[in-house]
Amino acid sequence: MDKFPIRSYTKKELAFCYFPTAENPHSAVNHLMRWINNCTPLRKALEEQGYQKTAKWLSPREVRLIIEYLGEP
Repeated sequence: MDKFPIRSYTKKELAFCYFPTAENPHSAVNHLMRWINNCTPLRKALEEQGYQKTAKWLSPREVRLIIEYLGEP
C-alpha cells in the first residue's frame, strides 16, 4: 500500500488502474464493481463507511479499503 497514492478517485479512474486494458470505461467499472460485490467483507466495510453504489467518486478512506482487500492495482 506504500506505492499506490491514496486519494479520491472516480470509479472510472480506479477501475482503469485495476483494468488498464479494458476496452471502455463502462466495462472497467463493471469489472471493479463485480470484484467489490464478490468480496463480502469489503462490501460490508465500504457500506459502514457510507459508500453508496450510485456514487461517482470514492473517498480516500474507501480507496484504502479497496486496496486493503483487493491489493494494489
